[in-house]
Amino acid sequence: MDSPIVLQVFADIKPDFSAERAVYLQLADAILALIRQGKLRSGQKLPGSRDLAALLQLNRITVSRAYEELQLQGWLESAVGRGTFVSGHLGDHTPEKLGRKTITGAAVKAGFSIAPKDYPDNMQDVPVTAYHLDDGFPDPRLAPLKEFYRAYRSQLSRGRLYYQFGSYGNAAGPKHYRQALSDYLNETRGLKTSYRNILSVRGTLMGINLVCNALINPGDVIVSGVPGWKRAQHNFVHSGATHIGIPVDEHGLVVDELRKICAQQPVRMVYVTPHHHYPTTVALRIDRRLELLRLANQYGFIIFEDDYDFDFHFKHRPLSPLASADENGMVIYCGSFSKSFSPAFRMGYLVAAENVIELLSRARILLDRQGDHILDNAMADLLNDGTIQRYLRRTLPVYEERRDHFCGLLAKELKGVVKFGVPEGGMSVWTVFDPAIDLTLLSDRAFNKELTISNGKVHVYPQFNSNALRLGFASASMEELTKSVEILKEIMFQ
Repeated sequence: MDSPIVLQVFADIKPDFSAERAVYLQLADAILALIRQGKLRSGQKLPGSRDLAALLQLNRITVSRAYEELQLQGWLESAVGRGTFVSGHLGDHTPEKLGRKTITGAAVKAGFSIAPKDYPDNMQDVPVTAYHLDDGFPDPRLAPLKEFYRAYRSQLSRGRLYYQFGSYGNAAGPKHYRQALSDYLNETRGLKTSYRNILSVRGTLMGINLVCNALINPGDVIVSGVPGWKRAQHNFVHSGATHIGIPVDEHGLVVDELRKICAQQPVRMVYVTPHHHYPTTVALRIDRRLELLRLANQYGFIIFEDDYDFDFHFKHRPLSPLASADENGMVIYCGSFSKSFSPAFRMGYLVAAENVIELLSRARILLDRQGDHILDNAMADLLNDGTIQRYLRRTLPVYEERRDHFCGLLAKELKGVVKFGVPEGGMSVWTVFDPAIDLTLLSDRAFNKELTISNGKVHVYPQFNSNALRLGFASASMEELTKSVEILKEIMFQ
């Protein structure tokens, strides 16, 4: 019979028989907690399985399995004819000596110090409401998901699986995808590429991060428009670069301001969204595009061209990317299928000179050994058989109709309290609200009415606050857009 004092240490263990975790594992966890709390010492003998089972009203086999589990992990050791003991190799394990409170549940705060970092706020789960005017996302109900599923399944059902997926591949992405993408970009955007100019990435942010890691040094100057995309700007600052914001007007980035900066100090990179500037949606005028390229050639800075929604332009054929007119390898062109296909699919690409792609591929290995080659190859099949091209042609008039309907509603129902320009492309409307309207309060009230909209804070800078936000129209049906504006009207005019 074991000592009553020793048995008392185990008396508070209460296994939960309704829990998914096996009872013997719960018991093992509880014994381990006693060891970590110093209630069981190194070398101390544990109760026999029969006595502990009787105390806890458990099956003896359950106790034996718990002991065996902890023996396998090295916490306990047994001696034939003597019993089971806390391992003698542990030494005393008392929280008092560590001077810290023992964590008994899920850890909330780390025991080590964390220096403050200026990272962007972590996006929480998307609020589930009946209606939404988002940042400008596509409608997944229109995406060719069935075709994509078939293409993905086909990748897994083909022969020679080991040579395709049995080992690591090229960090730049599979050749099949890079070649298909090269052909697609050459045809639709007038680029001049081969597969060696393509790097597969998991979206635009990864592309920006790779460029900052591999090509930007602390102290380098990066210039971008204000207002702009703060996710990109956080990457610039995190890399140790000096970020300089310059104005954006109705014709895009004010390149004259960039010229002044270049005359005063070296510039390493200019980040630009020329097709539809984020967030205001304006296009960079042709003369400014040409001047931007000329300045890059003169001063030797990188142009990072984020062309996040080239495929959606309604008025006429969009201006060709800067990369299509780049004759000296100054442009790193970045695109993504997240806007044209679905944000849930993390598929993007960088296009640059071969030596840049080689460098970025090596930098990528430190972050992500390679992308999802199965996903990439499935997308390649959809590019090669024309599925993506047909999808874009089919959805373009749908999004244009939604844009016209939404802008008509804004002009009619919210007249006098909002100002906006009808965007020539893209998936959102840059909407400026009357200064008397508190956008944070508006967002909260809308949420209570089952409508999700931004509060606009992400577009506020010390030198810029137009009390505006992006209202996405593409992901909502005509009926949903009508109801969304009705909710806004009810809130704003009540």
